Amino acid sequence: MSPPRKFSLPWSIATFRNMAKKSPTYRLISRAAKSPFFSTIAFATILFFMYAERLMPSISSKTSHEILQTTQMSTTPAIQGDGEGQLSSTLNDMPVTIGTERRIEEAVENEDPLIPPFKASIEERMAWLRRKLPELEILKSNGLSEKFHGRVQEVFNKDRSAQFFTVWLSTAKSFGTREFLAVDSLFSTSPNGCLVILSSSMDSPKGQGILKPLLDRGFNILVITPDLPFLVKNTPAEAWLDELKSGNMDPGPVPLFNHLSDLIRLAVLYKYGGVYLDTDFVFLKDLSGLRNTIGAQSINQVTKKWARLNGAVMIFDAHHPLLVDFLQEYATTFNGNRWGYNGPYLVSRVLERVRDRSEYNVTIFPPNTFYPVDWIKIAKLFKKPETG
Repeated sequence: MSPPRKFSLPWSIATFRNMAKKSPTYRLISRAAKSPFFSTIAFATILFFMYAERLMPSISSKTSHEILQTTQMSTTPAIQGDGEGQLSSTLNDMPVTIGTERRIEEAVENEDPLIPPFKASIEERMAWLRRKLPELEILKSNGLSEKFHGRVQEVFNKDRSAQFFTVWLSTAKSFGTREFLAVDSLFSTSPNGCLVILSSSMDSPKGQGILKPLLDRGFNILVITPDLPFLVKNTPAEAWLDELKSGNMDPGPVPLFNHLSDLIRLAVLYKYGGVYLDTDFVFLKDLSGLRNTIGAQSINQVTKKWARLNGAVMIFDAHHPLLVDFLQEYATTFNGNRWGYNGPYLVSRVLERVRDRSEYNVTIFPPNTFYPVDWIKIAKLFKKPETG
């Protein structure tokens, strides 16, 4: 499920509680906070943010490897890499088109068009969706997004050690310290890889300006406005998108961008293959040697088998049959009322059904590979030492 949208949670809200309750962000957090999955992401984000804030002032003067040496985490031996070497990748041309495609960025300053009304009925949500459909550029192919395939092919035709994808459906201004550290750590471990950021808000002069410090360091980053109709064409999810665009579907109370992020990551992996990753990871080892891999987030303590998977990191060959199953599950069981139902719960449901079928040839890594810190235990990492 990715990425979830990034918010800056105030540390003290007592004074502004009444004002905050009126904002779309507060309503979103109030709904999402009831979800165990959101709690996992929230605590991981807080940990990452606290770590990143201390490092960002000196990030331009340190190498990625030096920064990562300050992080002590354990990973399984399956992920190897020395995290060293000179950056040899070159910048790609990043064509920018200014026009109606940029409306999304300006429209979300005060209220996000992808967040349904709070406590609305099914009928009210469907009426909201029909009103908003003309504004939802992400559901359409336009002059900029139609260049998507050509731009992806151009960068992947070059000699790259790995192709990475991430999805950013937030505003450009919210791409901050945490995301910078994630990208920095990624290229410290995979210096010859390419990162494609699927984002309309970042595929803009403003987004390019935000990314300039990373691009100036030689990181091979390409920002592309996603073409969702193209990505789902001739997949099981094509009919789902058509129904959504007809306005005859209940989008549910969970913000629509979460569902679209879940779909885009599955579709882009199916189309091109590679590594999908959320933007809140610190990478310690190279992922480019892995194939057809997903990670468990929790283990059943009795059976010692995985209990819950997570799609925050997925590595698959193009057109892998499991990705077809994921897209089929998304299209046929979509539920906009439950946080994570179309993301981590979806990949868990599908793999539970096929876990004993060897023809899928999928490796499921234990939690300490991709999710080494249990969100419940994060607070202990910041507990002051007891003194006698």
